[in-house]
Amino acid sequence: MFSKKSGNMAKAPASARPAGASTFSMLGSDTAITGNIEASADLHIDGRVEGDVACSALVQGESSEITGAIRAETVRIAGAVHGTIAAREVVILRTARIEGDVAYDTLTVEQGARLQGRLSPNGGQTPPAIAQLPKSHEAELVLAE
Repeated sequence: MFSKKSGNMAKAPASARPAGASTFSMLGSDTAITGNIEASADLHIDGRVEGDVACSALVQGESSEITGAIRAETVRIAGAVHGTIAAREVVILRTARIEGDVAYDTLTVEQGARLQGRLSPNGGQTPPAIAQLPKSHEAELVLAE
């Protein structure tokens, strides 16, 4: 019934993937991680992370909570974030609650989103001294529904 087949059953190396194909990883809502996450893949996080997250693209679920810095090419935030976000493209959905600074190239914020921190339109690169930005850049943003 269960038998080994002869031959090599190893997966093809990443370099053998078709051009344009990306990998995708998901952390479910029952997952809690303490520590930093670094991935070359796209991440979907529905669980809880206490640590920094660095990846190609991040999608955060509504019930998710991230405590730490986020660094990615694109981010889509729907849950709670306590920390800085640096990305080229940032989308903050209406269910998002962010306490921290956001550095971006392009920014989309839906009505109802909550953001307490500084907005920095600087190409998604975290400024060396983001904490020393003038108070005029500080904002608390709550878009009414």
